[in-house]
Amino acid sequence: MQFSFFDQTIRITIPDRAALLGEVRRRFRAGEGFALATVNLDHLAKMTASPDFARVYARQDIVVADGWPITVLSRIAGRPVARLPGSDLVVPLCQLAAHEGAEVAFVGSTEQALSDAAAVLEGQVPGLRITLRIAPPQGFDPTGPAAEDILRQLSDSGVRLCFLALGAPKQEALAARGRGIAPAVGFASVGAGLDFLGGHQVRAPRWMRAVGLEWLWRMLGSPWRMVPRYLRSAMVLPRQAVRALKLRRFRG
Repeated sequence: MQFSFFDQTIRITIPDRAALLGEVRRRFRAGEGFALATVNLDHLAKMTASPDFARVYARQDIVVADGWPITVLSRIAGRPVARLPGSDLVVPLCQLAAHEGAEVAFVGSTEQALSDAAAVLEGQVPGLRITLRIAPPQGFDPTGPAAEDILRQLSDSGVRLCFLALGAPKQEALAARGRGIAPAVGFASVGAGLDFLGGHQVRAPRWMRAVGLEWLWRMLGSPWRMVPRYLRSAMVLPRQAVRALKLRRFRG
């Protein structure tokens, strides 16, 4: 499955969780870093409006599907992929890091949220080593000198997996920049995933997630912020559905 914006092509590179964990394990053992992004409809809307974000997304090494609209588009295109939200990947990636002896870092959110998430994860994942937690100040610029300092700190620390909880497009931009400054670090952009774990945000009940209604939960919890966002996202869906149909016809 792929999406095109301006002169950039963004491809979903991993179809399911087993393949993702296999690829991350391979990179850990080879000493290779990566940038992992979880594409959703909001990201597509942002890329429609921002050539810079499209370029950043095209530089991600690993892209998986986050959100039922993306999985539906993949089925329309005849290239079905599983839904892999960033929030659901934190624990399995930590389990893999612990098994492979890879140290972990957090960047984003707040100091308290990172501390609380670390406590939860260390309780759930035996052998997990979270050696660095950095909560950048409000207004953090992933292209600025403070970001470079963080990336060099990550590189020098020996960390192999860094969860970025900065929100799009900041986290993806920092991950793309990190591939040059900290090439041995795997960057996983997980949005609110650490806040959910530490109890600083409340995620939708499991049954709502299972039937694709997590968006409704978030909209009801923050209507002034989420309604405009979902409207912008909905506007890109028809065009993407047409493109998915063309991909299916081309494949056939």
